[in-house]
Amino acid sequence: MLALAIACIAVLALMTGSYTLSPGQVVSALTGGETGLVHEIVVEWRLPRVAAALVFGAALGVSGAVFQSMLRNPLADPGLIGFTQGSYTGALIVILLVNGSYVQLAGGALLGGMATAVAVYAFAYRRGVQGFRLIIVGIGVSAMLESLNTWLILKADLEQAMAAVAWGVGSLNGVSWDQVVVGGTCVLVLLLLAGMLSRPMRQMELGDDAAAAQGVRVAAARLGLVVVGVALTAAVTAASGPIIFVSLVAPQIARRLARTAGITLVPAAFVGALLCLAADYIAQHVAPTPLPVGIITVILGGGYLGWLLFTEARRRL
Repeated sequence: MLALAIACIAVLALMTGSYTLSPGQVVSALTGGETGLVHEIVVEWRLPRVAAALVFGAALGVSGAVFQSMLRNPLADPGLIGFTQGSYTGALIVILLVNGSYVQLAGGALLGGMATAVAVYAFAYRRGVQGFRLIIVGIGVSAMLESLNTWLILKADLEQAMAAVAWGVGSLNGVSWDQVVVGGTCVLVLLLLAGMLSRPMRQMELGDDAAAAQGVRVAAARLGLVVVGVALTAAVTAASGPIIFVSLVAPQIARRLARTAGITLVPAAFVGALLCLAADYIAQHVAPTPLPVGIITVILGGGYLGWLLFTEARRRL
């Protein structure tokens, strides 16, 4: 059902725009039956954006699933606990100081995210790391990094600052096949690694002692999950900026749709891809000029976060 919904929205996104196409023209262009203007519009202009939304949405969904499962907390989102802001800080330094390529942006985002992860874990460690304490520390680190990012933008040249602010909202405007290919390759490798770690991840949901009794090397598995989760977030941040809240919402929606006891990666990937694609379609057509997809995900994710906090508070009463 999720795959069918994704296919329908993808075709709708390829059809809709200032130059409207029919479903037959879209399918013909994708299969090589169309040439000229129709092929240019579908394959060169619209398809990279659709592909980026699918790939990056899946990456964000899996990243959120990794952290929520590992920390056993539905609020353990890479954006809320500072890892997204750390990746943004690393990429922002590259943009403002080096004006680097996508590969340099990806490296800066990864280094920033990993440095933030190390800092959050170090501050939250007290004879182990508890999920709630890590979230509280992460929120504080995220606020500090947000202030640092604002200071960097204020100190930059006007033209660079405007570009950094527009990119920092999280947008798929102007995404190219080069970014999709490079970012998609990185995401595919990371998704395979996440799949290899899915079994120990599920066993760790029972607790570290129970997982260790079943033969899981808890420390190594947790380190691997953190690296994969941060790298997925960094890959998306480097290409499109920080598209937040998808990684928070997708795993919980996927768990309810799949009716599983815990967080599973494949449904989270599909839901993340669907949410990002649908949000980007809304962002393109809800206003006279296309909006950054991050604005739509913030609106949807903020409403979901409020509902989640309300229901969790009622459940604990």
